[in-house]
Amino acid sequence: MAEWTSAVGAAQLARQLTAQQPRPAGPGTRKPPAYRALADGIRLLVLEGRVPVAARLPAERELALALSVSRTTVAAAYEALRGEGFLESRRGAGSWTSVPAGNPLPARGLEPLPPEALGSMIDLGCAALPAPEPWLTRGFRGALDELAPYAHTHGDYPAGLPVLRQLIAERYTERGIPTMPEQIMVTTGAMGAIDAICHLFAGRGERIAVESPSYANILQLMREAGARLVPVAMAPGLDGWDLPRWRQVLRDAAPRLAYVVADFHNPTGALADDDQRRSLVEAARSAGTVLVVDETMSELYLEADLRMPRPVCSFDPAGSTVLTVGSASKAFWAGMRIGWVRAAPDVIRSLVAARAYADLGTPVLEQLAVARLMRTGGWSEAVAFRRVQARENRDALVTAVRRELPDWEFEVPHGGLTLWVRTGGLSGSRLAEAGERAGVRVPSGPRFGVDGAFEGYVRLPFTVSGPVADEAAARLAAAAHMVRAGNGAGAVAHEPRTFVA
Repeated sequence: MAEWTSAVGAAQLARQLTAQQPRPAGPGTRKPPAYRALADGIRLLVLEGRVPVAARLPAERELALALSVSRTTVAAAYEALRGEGFLESRRGAGSWTSVPAGNPLPARGLEPLPPEALGSMIDLGCAALPAPEPWLTRGFRGALDELAPYAHTHGDYPAGLPVLRQLIAERYTERGIPTMPEQIMVTTGAMGAIDAICHLFAGRGERIAVESPSYANILQLMREAGARLVPVAMAPGLDGWDLPRWRQVLRDAAPRLAYVVADFHNPTGALADDDQRRSLVEAARSAGTVLVVDETMSELYLEADLRMPRPVCSFDPAGSTVLTVGSASKAFWAGMRIGWVRAAPDVIRSLVAARAYADLGTPVLEQLAVARLMRTGGWSEAVAFRRVQARENRDALVTAVRRELPDWEFEVPHGGLTLWVRTGGLSGSRLAEAGERAGVRVPSGPRFGVDGAFEGYVRLPFTVSGPVADEAAARLAAAAHMVRAGNGAGAVAHEPRTFVA
């Protein structure tokens, strides 16, 4: 019986390898042999999770043809990977990827750092801030006071608690979009909302247009659902969407869904303006594409004088084109797994009906806590505190990175939680790998793209400040030095200092 559980085609692997940037040669260093460069490239794809563990690799002859190299080069690369523990082979079953004993399995999303590693590793992988206090405690204490009537029921509310649906609807109405509670479904986080939408609207093999780059965890969710992702490049810098590209993709590919982040895009921080929002809704309507708009960052504007554009759903008064997703995770706390969908009532009914085969509902106590915060003003106070915190973190991180890594390029966004950084020609994948050794965890650009794009980028979140931001930038500079010197994939260059935030 074969030891592999999936397979990677020769053409697909060749595209991913070709998209990688070569490791810069240090002063006086020689260019590595072709087989070594190929082995390093495959190993990085495995460590990044872009080629799964236990995936069958193409036969040597197939990959050699796809890469236009000799079969001997591929054979030598495979042999090197077997020696390092990244490849296993058996006659008649082929060769499949693996990881050496003691190495953690790579993850394709951005899982939080394990608690036991927090003392020695600075975590820049997760774009989430600690809980805002005292508002979190107040919310849950108030929720416990209101729990008794719900405890006498079965506890399953597939559409969400009526009180929370009403409050979320009122918040949209206050923003100028009249909304009824029947247009709201409460979900288990924004991920739960988008997962439900994908299952309802896009079966396996359906096309979904996505921004390029886009949020890594959502891209992986869609891949797991069997979607065919159609990337649409963002406009340069913080200019938002490239509307001509969007019109072309919507017209030519006719995707069933399109997923976008209009407010402080993750990872670039771009903010789409009113004209872009109106134009994209019109283009989606003409193409028959359902537009899924992620608003999880919409309240995190960091400049007091910033005029926020109108919500995307305000350009779709009939509610036939735009589905809006919101969440407590970014504006309040990631541990508060409360999200929601705003859509036409018939869409909400369909989502609720389909939920019977998924999670049945969202935890009651957390819904009561969010409702309590929204009703008493605690939500607004906590979000205002969040804005101050995120702005201070952003400014500290920007200052530290500019000082330690002056050749790295980025534009400072006016909101959100992320900085999208061009790494001066270095491989983001190799920086991420070297960063683990230097004591800083950072996600590389390819996690936010489709088929290996954005190798020359990393994403830095606004989650650290003060001395921690300074230390994080210093460790990133050490990782960059390791990559330039050619030992980013080799032995530990130095032992990271223990740093307790």
